Amino acid sequence: SGIETRHLFGREERRSVAWLVIVGTGLPFLAAILAAPWLPLGRMAGTVQQRTPLILVLGIGVAVTSIPVISRIFHDLKILQTRFARLVLGVAVVEDIGLWAVLAIATALAASAHLAAGQMLLHVAAALIYFGIGLTLAPALIQRVTRARWNIMPAASPVAYVVLILFAYGAIAALFNVSLVFAAFLAGFAVVNDGALFAEALDSIENFSFAIFIPMYFALVGYRLDLGHSFSAAMLGVYLAAACLIKLVSVSLGARLAGFRGLDNVNLAIATNARGGPGIVLASVAYDAGIINPAFFTTLVLAAVITSQAAGAWLEYVLRRGWPLLSGAECEPARDAEAVLPEAAA
Repeated sequence: SGIETRHLFGREERRSVAWLVIVGTGLPFLAAILAAPWLPLGRMAGTVQQRTPLILVLGIGVAVTSIPVISRIFHDLKILQTRFARLVLGVAVVEDIGLWAVLAIATALAASAHLAAGQMLLHVAAALIYFGIGLTLAPALIQRVTRARWNIMPAASPVAYVVLILFAYGAIAALFNVSLVFAAFLAGFAVVNDGALFAEALDSIENFSFAIFIPMYFALVGYRLDLGHSFSAAMLGVYLAAACLIKLVSVSLGARLAGFRGLDNVNLAIATNARGGPGIVLASVAYDAGIINPAFFTTLVLAAVITSQAAGAWLEYVLRRGWPLLSGAECEPARDAEAVLPEAAA
C-alpha cells in the first residue's frame, strides 16, 4: 500500500482531489466523531474499554477508501489510465496517509491505557514521531544511502535490500511499540523513491506476497470470523447503511464543489465507498489492539467486502451501458470486460 501511495498520486488533479478529500473524507470522519455520544459504544468496545481509540477507529471505518481493491477493479475494467481512476486513486492516497496516522494514534492510546497520563502522552508522541519521520525525513535518507557508492547491496541483491529496509523499519517500530502494519506501510513509501532501481524487485515481492502472504492473511481474517456467535445482523445493517450514506453524500458534495455534476458525482461516490483491504486491515489492527470486540470486528470486515463488491458491480454496469464515468473525460467503455465482482473481494 505504501508503494502504491507514491505511484498513484497525480499532481494534475490536485484541486479536485483536495475537494474530494476535505469534504468526502473529512466530513464522514467528523460525522462519526460527533455522533459518538449518541452511539452504543459499549456494544463495540474491546478488552481495553477505551472510548477515544474506539471513536477514532469508527471514524476511520466510515471514511476509508481502498487503494489495492479499487485499483484492481480499474485494471480489470481497463480504465486504470483514465482521469476518473486518477481522481479516485489520488483521493485514496491522501486518505491512506491521514487515516493510517490516526490509526497509529488510536493503537498507541489503546496500548498505553494502563499507563499514567505522562507515559501515555510519550507513547502517543513516539507513534506520531515515528510516522512523521517515516513520511518526511526517512525516504530522503534511504535514497541517499541507496545511491551511495559504497553501498553495493542494491545492485547486487535488490530484493534482499528491500526486505532489509522492511526489517529495519519493523525493528524500530518494535522498539517504540508501534504496530508493524505502519512499519510496512512506511517502508514501502520510502523504497519507491528509487522505483526505477527496484522495479523488478518490487514486482517480485508483490507477486510473491499476492501469491502467498496476502491469501494467508485474509484466510486468517476469515478464520477469526465467528458468524455464529460474534455476528450481529442489526449492527452490520445499521453500520453499513449509516457509513455508506454518510460517505456517498459527503463525496457527492465534494465532487459538486470540485465542479462535477450528475452521474459523475454518483460514480465518484460509489468508487470511493469501497473499503476493501484497508477496511479489513483496520478491523484486524483494532481487534488485535483490544479496541473493538468480535462483533464489531466482523461488522467492519463484512462492510469492507460488501462495499468493494458494490463498487465493482456499479462501475461495470456503467461501462456496459456505455455511460461515461466522467463527462467529457477519456473513460472508454469496457464492454468486453469480464465480471469484476470476484476480484473486488480480493
